[in-house]
Amino acid sequence: MADIGPVVRSNPYPLEEPGLWVERIGTSVFPAGTPALFLDRDGTVNVDTGYPSDPADIVLRPEMLPVIRTANLVGLPAIVVSNQSGIARGYFGWPDFAAVNARLLALLEAQGCRIDLVLACAYHSSGTGELAAGDHPMRKPNPGMLLRARDLLGVDISRSIIVGDKADDMEAGRRAGLREGWLVRGKFNRVAGDSTFTTRKLTTGNDHSKLCDAIAELGRD
Repeated sequence: MADIGPVVRSNPYPLEEPGLWVERIGTSVFPAGTPALFLDRDGTVNVDTGYPSDPADIVLRPEMLPVIRTANLVGLPAIVVSNQSGIARGYFGWPDFAAVNARLLALLEAQGCRIDLVLACAYHSSGTGELAAGDHPMRKPNPGMLLRARDLLGVDISRSIIVGDKADDMEAGRRAGLREGWLVRGKFNRVAGDSTFTTRKLTTGNDHSKLCDAIAELGRD
């Protein structure tokens, strides 16, 4: 039989489907039932520059560094869940996302912060071709990315926390069955109508300290 050589992947990126990036970072193992820290990306972990596609433009939000470090220290997986409609809209492609993602992870690592899993959804109603989807289950405010992370890492979704800068982040957390969300620049705390999900404001230094305390408490439960 002739040697046909190594198999070449048609797409070098960790895409589970055309519009869904799922990348496991590192080799940390978490006990089944461990709660997780879910993080939006643009506007939460890094400064939102509007459809960022250049790694040089990525700037971390320093107030989030202690939050991620706390999760790392107490053994909670830190999971990024990010809508990336710029790909569907044609503003940039997965190679650009990969470069920005790598830069973000490197900047965080340099600050002693580890991300364990990155999920990104490119589907959007303004997209074209296979990325055109008006209400894809993986796009926040739908809970698909959070539930996929739950299945991958075996986390206890009901004891988990999400941090984001948009109402869609909070709604994704509520729909996934999380206990609470922390809204960047939020003005007040609010309990959902069914009393199962609490949105907490994340604006002041004291708010960030409270979030770190909440994460540390989850690590002790």
